[in-house]
Amino acid sequence: MDDDAMAVLRRDPVMARLIEKHDPYTEPEWNEEFERLVVSVINQSISTAAANAVRERVYALFDGPITPDAILTADDEALADAGLGEQKAEYVNNAAEAFLDRDLTREGLADHTDEEVIEELTRIRGIGEWTARMYLLFVLDREDVLPLGDLAVRRGIEQLYNDGETLTRTEMREIADAWRPYRSAGTKYVWASYESD
Repeated sequence: MDDDAMAVLRRDPVMARLIEKHDPYTEPEWNEEFERLVVSVINQSISTAAANAVRERVYALFDGPITPDAILTADDEALADAGLGEQKAEYVNNAAEAFLDRDLTREGLADHTDEEVIEELTRIRGIGEWTARMYLLFVLDREDVLPLGDLAVRRGIEQLYNDGETLTRTEMREIADAWRPYRSAGTKYVWASYESD
């Protein structure tokens, strides 16, 4: 995180405490954009522990990197049996076809706004707004993403800013306004805090 982002986040007393306590920048570098999209599909609607177990089993099916071609030539039943299930196996196949049809890499999406990226990705059946926002955060490294579709982010904000009591998404956006234009960094600190509890 650069000095400008650090200075903005430190103006929020809660964030200032989190910065002293956590290092959320241990997420692995993703050289393969498609692989990160597959990971996001795996992570949809399941716990972190379950997602990690499924990811390990899916990775074990491949000798090399997880590419669109590798997914499309993989046995769908083996993908499903590895923990993806039939529906998510279909989703990663849809994503593979989209990557071969369109340039969804960092380079290909460089001139797209965040909303245009979301629109482009959600054209893929099985890729919703949550997954698209994860792609903005972790692949495209966009600085001002606030993924309130993520349960851990919502619960984390509620714990940190409202003693665990429910907040509306509007209230959460108002809280996160203090982090602009670095809401991605703020989000990563919220995750780090939530996952450490």
